[in-house]
Amino acid sequence: MTTLLISLLLAVAQAAVPGVRPLPGPLSVVRWWDAPPSPYAAGHRGVDLAADVGAEVRAPAAGRVHFAGPVAGRGVLSLTLPNGLRTTYEPVRALVHEGEAVTAGQVVAVLTEGSHCPAPCLHWGLLRGEEYLNPLTLLPRTTPRLLPMAPETGPAGAKPGPAGVRDAASGAEP
Repeated sequence: MTTLLISLLLAVAQAAVPGVRPLPGPLSVVRWWDAPPSPYAAGHRGVDLAADVGAEVRAPAAGRVHFAGPVAGRGVLSLTLPNGLRTTYEPVRALVHEGEAVTAGQVVAVLTEGSHCPAPCLHWGLLRGEEYLNPLTLLPRTTPRLLPMAPETGPAGAKPGPAGVRDAASGAEP
C-alpha cells in the first residue's frame, strides 16, 4: 500500500508543469475559460489576456514546437509540453519553428493584430489530447502574505493591529 501511495505521489509530481506567465505580469484576463458541455458545443476554449501588439509571448514550460503558422488568417503557435499537454497562442508571429525545443520562459512569439477581443489580446489555450483545459492552471499559485503588525501607538494595553488599519470610532490607528 505504501509503495502504491508513493508511486501515485511521484506520478502527480511529475505531471505538474512549473508555469511561467505567457506575458509579462501582471496578467489581465479579458475573458475567462468557459468549458463547453460537449466537444462540439459553444464555450471559450482558453483565456484572453490583455496585451499590446508586439508583446513578447513566453513558453510556460520546456517543450517542443508542435505547430507554427497561419490558421484562418491568424498566426498560431502550439507547444507540446511534458505529459502530453499542449498550449496554443493566437494571434502571434512565431519566433520558433516546428520541431524546435523551447525552454521555460523563452520568448517564442510576439502578439500581432487580429484578435477576437475588442482590444488587442492573446488567446491562450491548453489541451490534453483533444480535451480543452483551463490554461491558468499552468501558473503557480501565489502564496498569501499577512500584513505586518503596527507598533503599539494607542492607549496602554491596546493590542496592535495590521499596519494602516484605523479605529472606526476615533480614526486613529489601534
